[in-house]
Amino acid sequence: MKTWVGVDLDGCLAEYHGDPLTIGKPVPKMMRRVKRLLKAGKEVRIFTARVYYGPERSGLASANCKWVRNQRRLIRDWTIKHVGKELKATCVKDFLMEYLYDDRARQVVFNTGELVGRRRK
Repeated sequence: MKTWVGVDLDGCLAEYHGDPLTIGKPVPKMMRRVKRLLKAGKEVRIFTARVYYGPERSGLASANCKWVRNQRRLIRDWTIKHVGKELKATCVKDFLMEYLYDDRARQVVFNTGELVGRRRK
């Protein structure tokens, strides 16, 4: 089984200015990192809430499906244009995810609950 690396889209791989109907310009430093990972043979997936269609999103399942299909199309087109190939989009972690790049996450030391970079008092 091949592992994969998750990369958050909005605010991490692409600039985000509050409009979920568009995807912003690439963030150059993260784009270089993604291209290095791909060149090294890693699978990279876009990890984003844009493709979540659970009950909290809306009361209408069909509206949710239409939203997600549109978001997947936007992400596909954006990754082909800027990365050079389509990257799979997901909002689900699994045991094959090696690690995740995300602008909102806080890293925790494995099995301890301790935040990385924070001193204990």
